[in-house]
Amino acid sequence: VQLQASGGGSVQPGGSLRLSCVASGFVFSINKMDWYRQAPGKQRELVATITSTSTTNYADSVKGRFTISRDNAKNTLYLQMNSLKLEDTAVYYCATLSGGMDYWGKGTLVTVSS
Repeated sequence: VQLQASGGGSVQPGGSLRLSCVASGFVFSINKMDWYRQAPGKQRELVATITSTSTTNYADSVKGRFTISRDNAKNTLYLQMNSLKLEDTAVYYCATLSGGMDYWGKGTLVTVSS
């Protein structure tokens, strides 16, 4: 299983970024996929989840601003992040459970600063 996240960068408050996560080594279309983030000095937190049927759930802190989606034909997970805030600064990880094991990508850094 491999998960490769990309799309992070530096942005001003109120800006937007779209993260991507390319998956391989498992049947992407049937797996629930997650985006997590870890801010400096804080614990990793679940940001958004999308099921195999594209049901989504979000952390309260990102509801209305972030959108998780998937393209099963491309084995790719996305996180559209709008109206970014300073507190969204973190390393963002895509993750999934496969064969009873948790798998994590290496993460992509999002920095929101003025």
